[in-house]
Amino acid sequence: MTDIAEKTEKDAPSNSEGGMSGRQWLRMSLELGPLIVFFLMNSKADAFFGSPPEQNIFYATGMFMIATIVALIATYILFKKIPMMPLVTGGFVLVFGGLTVLLQDEQFIKIKPTITNILFAAGLLGGLAFGKPTMKYLFDGAFKLDEMGWRKLTFRWGTFFIFLAIVNEIVWRNFSTDFWVSFKVFGIMPITAVFAMFQVKVVSDHQLVQPEDDTKEA
Repeated sequence: MTDIAEKTEKDAPSNSEGGMSGRQWLRMSLELGPLIVFFLMNSKADAFFGSPPEQNIFYATGMFMIATIVALIATYILFKKIPMMPLVTGGFVLVFGGLTVLLQDEQFIKIKPTITNILFAAGLLGGLAFGKPTMKYLFDGAFKLDEMGWRKLTFRWGTFFIFLAIVNEIVWRNFSTDFWVSFKVFGIMPITAVFAMFQVKVVSDHQLVQPEDDTKEA
């Protein structure tokens, strides 16, 4: 979040070798792009604009919002739709980023990942409690699993989002803004990627194999 994240079909085998397709690499680039912009502007805004270093976070937040909008538009142009999770995350970036810039209070952008992750966790675990493995809808047909597979993925991602929310609270409340920004890009994303890799076995174990139609006559 990542916020996230992410957190779509990246954790499924995408071809016969188990690697990622060009389409998935492009999706990942569009998701990571705004975060990279956020990090770079937080590091260099004072050099670009001649502003005090403590103002970097506000320039970074503004550029983060712009980059997020660009990424969402590019996603729609390239894929003809925007997946639910990037869309929701983007909405939160605009709301909390706008409050950060307007009120000149960096706390808003810092608590954004916490609130976003808690809401995702509530949606996943709440749906699971009512017998609805929500991950099935978020993956939007990227692959097909049996019900047990969807339940496992939903529970695991739901608890992982809670973990991310807790980690974000610990980091932003106990470390500097620069450290929080760096950890958001170079800590949360690798942690999420490693977690997603560990879900590949669940996907492969519960993948529904489409039977070949052997009854057709030539």
